Amino acid sequence: MIIDTFQIRPHYGEVDQMGYVYHANYLAYCHQARNELLRKLNLDEVTLEGHHIILPVISFYIDYKKPAHFDELLTITTVLKELPKVRFNFEFEIRNKLSVLLVKATSTVVSVDIQTRSPKKIPEFMTNIFKVEFNDSTLLKSNNLSI
Repeated sequence: MIIDTFQIRPHYGEVDQMGYVYHANYLAYCHQARNELLRKLNLDEVTLEGHHIILPVISFYIDYKKPAHFDELLTITTVLKELPKVRFNFEFEIRNKLSVLLVKATSTVVSVDIQTRSPKKIPEFMTNIFKVEFNDSTLLKSNNLSI
């Protein structure tokens, strides 16, 4: 399992007339959190495109619990529970500074060849990165360290 956290503050233009973060912005927050997790693994979009890979979203599910507000510090936890092969399943939780759960979401992306636009197994260099990360998190869990 790979777990990452990312923080963001909603801008004024991201709230609606009620003062709540507009619902569609949560998708953008999750997208940004996913990209930041991949960036930390040196798998940012520029690197992937250099290897002729793109990761389009094929599904996104969101469950709104409570609204977020303008300039409220939000923490997005991103979890990758399984070693990806072709599909990547990301889970997200968005919480406010009091750790109140605001949103739960899941996103599935697929590894696609940039030229043929066909799904393809992730290349070996990615598999190696993920295997190291999954092994490190397993070691942390086995040593009873929190992630």
